[in-house]
Amino acid sequence: MELANKREDSLDNRAKSVAGAQEIAGEIWEPKATEEKRSSFIVCYHYHILLLATLAGGSVSFGPCPAGLSVEGQRALGCFIFCATLWVTNVIPLHITSIFALTLLPLLNVFSANETFALFGNKAIFFIIGAFILSSVLVESGLSTRITCYVLGRFTTTAKGLRSMILFFCAFSSLWMSEHAVAAICFPIVLKIVASLRLYPGKSRFGTSFFFALAWGCIAGGIATYLGGARNLLAAGMLFAETGIQISFVSWAAAALPLAAFVLLCAFLVLEWRYPPEPVDIKAAREVLREERKKIGPLSRREIAICSIILLTIGMWVFLGNIIDLSVTALLSVGSMFVFRLTNWRKIEKGVNWGIILMYGGAIVMGSALHKTGASLWLINCLFENRPLSPLMIVFVLGTFSLLATEVMSNAAVVTVMLPVGLTLGRKFGVPLEIITLAIALPSGLTFTMPIGTPANAIIYSSGYPKMRDFLSNGPLLSAFSLIMLILIAHFIWPLLGLRLG
Repeated sequence: MELANKREDSLDNRAKSVAGAQEIAGEIWEPKATEEKRSSFIVCYHYHILLLATLAGGSVSFGPCPAGLSVEGQRALGCFIFCATLWVTNVIPLHITSIFALTLLPLLNVFSANETFALFGNKAIFFIIGAFILSSVLVESGLSTRITCYVLGRFTTTAKGLRSMILFFCAFSSLWMSEHAVAAICFPIVLKIVASLRLYPGKSRFGTSFFFALAWGCIAGGIATYLGGARNLLAAGMLFAETGIQISFVSWAAAALPLAAFVLLCAFLVLEWRYPPEPVDIKAAREVLREERKKIGPLSRREIAICSIILLTIGMWVFLGNIIDLSVTALLSVGSMFVFRLTNWRKIEKGVNWGIILMYGGAIVMGSALHKTGASLWLINCLFENRPLSPLMIVFVLGTFSLLATEVMSNAAVVTVMLPVGLTLGRKFGVPLEIITLAIALPSGLTFTMPIGTPANAIIYSSGYPKMRDFLSNGPLLSAFSLIMLILIAHFIWPLLGLRLG
């Protein structure tokens, strides 16, 4: 009994660490090792990768110019190889690599400085800024936590039902705010719930399933709208910068929601099949949720005002997206938050990851450089000149590479590296470029197998409940299903939305 109490106290202490959960959401999980060996290995790896990237990029930029490729294209390709190596390996922060992209292109005379920095001003960047600020205000106000506790406590009567509600509520929440923020908000609440049910790590498979419900819900919902994952906006921004084609908020949601729904259904079935319920006292969990609501206090006027502005903003994105640009609406809403004194700049500075904006701006500029100099077309001609591919095969190849790559690298890096080449591939074989964008961006968000693939997985891994073997046993199943559904949706559903495979 004493041991059980100690375990419960330990879980309670973990559950109180909201800041720790939010910190995990911004980092990539790394295996534990002794500090000296880890430090020595990282330093050695760091400089070897930097040397490799410099040699590879330099040799391409300043070597003999291949036939059919302009000097500007050669330099753009060398710059891309240098940056792609750093983006993939993450030896320096992603946004610092983007700064290199912004500086190397003018230095190598690919673009002038004016052209380079003008491309950085892509409207997708300002939408991302607006969405990040709105999400930050929602989290800081406590409104998101209040809604989470209310929904989980109000609409569940059994432990299995509570687990399902966590899955579906996390998915729904990730439609309207970053999936990483949703995971960070829900993680301490789920920890407290599992602790109250006396489901201990290493002992209870049912307890482990609550954390997978959290992560899988965030992952499924995060692909469905521009707000769920900034990589969605990055892909749309790169498409617009290269081609002038714009995918509206509603069009993206219409194309992505079927895949998100099927992935969510598969996740629900896997939880039901592999993690049967155990006898627990659901009243304890409901009491935890009531206590959390009491701590937050009564609903304030500030929360009502914030909720009203965000709902109005979403309504404008949905119904007026073709009249008022998404970025304009986002920035108007941000301005309204300050006009009505609902937030202040110090809170915004702390709550927004400004570095990621640099990352996305640099990625858009790099993609435009490859397209405008003809480097991506030359590369595609070299790779696929005598290999005719059907449109469905192209979707399969791009989806597979994105799905596999995102397990071991940032999904933003996957989009950045693959989309310039994918768009050129689409032009060559007559595949609509919106389909190419979706075929790369959607699978890049479906990370189920590795804890390092997404912060949501890293967060739940830190709880001590899911083990590596759990990820490896569940992940491939969900990934395979996701890829199959992507192909079927591209073939049968997207044509109904006007997206035909050639």
